[in-house]
Amino acid sequence: MCGIIGYTGNKEAKDILLQALTLLEYRGYDSAGIAVSDEESKKTQIIKCAGRVHDLEEKCKEESNHSVCGIGHTRWATHGRGNDPNAHPHPGGSVTLVHNGIIENFKELIQEFHLKGSLKSETDSEVAAAIINTLYQENGKDIKKAINEAISKLKGTFALVILVEEEPDTIYSVRNVSPIVATLCDEGAMLASDVTALCQFTNRYFVVPEYHILELHPDCLHLWNLFGVEKEPEYLVADWELNSAEKNGYPFYMEKEIMEQPKAIEATIAPRIKRGLPDFSVDKVPDSVFTKCDRICVVACGTAMHAGLVFQSLVKSVLHMHIDVELASEFMYSDPVIDKKTLLIAVSQSGETIDTLEAVKYARKQGAKSLAIINVKGSSIARESDYVLYTNAGPEIAVASTKAYTTQLAMFYLILARMAYLKKIYKPKETKAFISELSKVPEAMEAVLKKRHEIHVAAREVLEAKDLFMIGRGLDHSLLLEGSLKLKEVSYIHSEAYASGELKHGPIALITDRTPVVAVATQEKILHKEISNIREVRSRGAKVLIFVKEQFAKDLEKEFSVIKLPNARDEMMVFSASVALQLFAYYVSSDKGFDVDKPRNLAKVVTVE
Repeated sequence: MCGIIGYTGNKEAKDILLQALTLLEYRGYDSAGIAVSDEESKKTQIIKCAGRVHDLEEKCKEESNHSVCGIGHTRWATHGRGNDPNAHPHPGGSVTLVHNGIIENFKELIQEFHLKGSLKSETDSEVAAAIINTLYQENGKDIKKAINEAISKLKGTFALVILVEEEPDTIYSVRNVSPIVATLCDEGAMLASDVTALCQFTNRYFVVPEYHILELHPDCLHLWNLFGVEKEPEYLVADWELNSAEKNGYPFYMEKEIMEQPKAIEATIAPRIKRGLPDFSVDKVPDSVFTKCDRICVVACGTAMHAGLVFQSLVKSVLHMHIDVELASEFMYSDPVIDKKTLLIAVSQSGETIDTLEAVKYARKQGAKSLAIINVKGSSIARESDYVLYTNAGPEIAVASTKAYTTQLAMFYLILARMAYLKKIYKPKETKAFISELSKVPEAMEAVLKKRHEIHVAAREVLEAKDLFMIGRGLDHSLLLEGSLKLKEVSYIHSEAYASGELKHGPIALITDRTPVVAVATQEKILHKEISNIREVRSRGAKVLIFVKEQFAKDLEKEFSVIKLPNARDEMMVFSASVALQLFAYYVSSDKGFDVDKPRNLAKVVTVE
C-alpha cells in the first residue's frame, strides 16, 4: 500500500514525480500529492488532492513554478478518510514529509508535544512532521539529529521521506519495516517505496537499511547509521529491462503480464536445472535445507497462499510429508507449531507483505530454517530469511497477480522434485522425467494463449452474472481457489470455488436455473467422479463451462461448452489451466468496462497489518 517517490537532480522534479507516481498506482491508493522546493521563492510548495494521479496532474498544470527537488506520495487511508487534507505530503513548519506505515502511539505523541489544535488533518503522518519540525528547531536546525531523536519516540512501522525548507535541494529518509530503495543515476538521486518507480532510469539500486538516515543530493548520496557513522550502500541489480514496467501496446498491464508468463517460467526454471535435475546451487541453498526437516510450513497471503495449496497437494501425494499452509495474517495469532525440524517457506511477490515478514521472524526465533520465494531482490522478507529463491518474473504492475503466481508455482515444483530426488522417492530417471515435463510448461502456456479469443467468447456468457461457482477435485480444486479469486478481484462477480465432492453437502442448494458454473477437469484418476459432479449441477439447471485436458474432451464437448487445454502430465496441468482462468477473469473485467489493473479497494503491496 502507498507509494513514495523522491527526486533531486537536474530535471524538472514535478514531471519525474508524477511519472513515478503513475508507475506506483498499482500499490493501491485514494489520494495523491507532491511537494517541491520552489527555486524562485525558496519555499516548499505542496500540491495534493483526493482521487487519482491524473487528478493531481491536472492540479499541477495550474502551477508554473520550477523545481529540481521534490517528494511524492499515493496514500491508502488508514488514519482519516481519503480526502484533500489527509493526503500526503504533510507540512510541519520547516519540515514537509510523506509517510508509509502506521505510527501506533500518535495520540500519545500529540499530548507529549502539545499538538492538539494545531493539526490540519486526521493522520498520524502529520504528527510525525510536527514532531520532527519541533525537534529540528530545538536542535539548532540539525535535521539528522532531529530525525534521530524523533524516531526514538515512534512506535510502529514507518518510511519517512523529508524535505527541509532550509535545504532546498536535499531529501532525507529513514525507515523501520516499510521499504525504501534508492539510487544515483544520470538524472540525479532518487528514492522510492518500490524499485518499479526507478527502473525507467536505472536497474541499479540499494535497499535503505532500517534505522539508517539517507541523505540525497543532486550529484551524490550519503547513508548514516544512528551514531553518525557513514555506511557504504550495498547495490543490487534488477534482472529486468528498464522498459519492462511499461504496457508495450497492451491496453492493460494484466494482459501484458498474462502474455509474459511463458518467458517468466523459462527464466525461473532454466537456471535451476543442471544435467536434467533440479539444482539450487545458483541460489546457494544447500540440500540440508530439504533433508533435515520433518515437516513443512508455508506462510503466505492471497494468491501466494494459493500457490502454497497446490504445493501442499503435491507434497502429500509425492513426498508423504506433513505440511501446513498458513494464512500469514492468522499465523502469529494461532499458536503455530514450529520447531527446529520445520522448514518454513515464505511466499510473497513483493517481499514486503508485513504479515508474512512477521511470520518469518517468529519462525526463526523458534529455530526453524526459513526459505523465501520472492520476486524482488533485497526486499524485507528476503533479507530476513535464511535462504531466498527469486522467481525472475520481472515487475508485475497489475494488482491482480498472474505471472508472480505461476512463477511461484514453478519454484514449488522445482522444490518438490529436488526433495523427491534427495529422499530417493524419485530415482534419477524419474526426476529427469518430471523436470522434462516441467520444461514443457512454457510451450503449453503459449498454446493456451493462442486460444484467448475462444476464452474471450466464453467470458461474455457471464458478464451479467452476480454469482458464479467453480468446481474441481484434487489439484483442480487447488488451482480453482486462485481462479475464483482472480474473477472476484477484477470483475466484482461473487465467485466461490468448491471441491466438487462437497457440492452435495450444502453448496448445491445455491445452484438454480442458468447459474454459471466453471469446472476444471484435468486429473485422470478422478475424472469420472468430476464428470458426475458436473452432470449433477447441470441437472439443476446450471450453465456449465469446462476447462478440460484435450484427451478427455471428445465425449464432454458433445454435452457441454468446453475449452480444451493441451495434454500434459496431470501434475503439470495446473499451469495451463491457471493461464486459461486468468484470461477468463481478464476478459470478463475488460468487457464490463472496469479498470482491470486497479480493482477497487485493493492494493498490490500490503505493508500494514
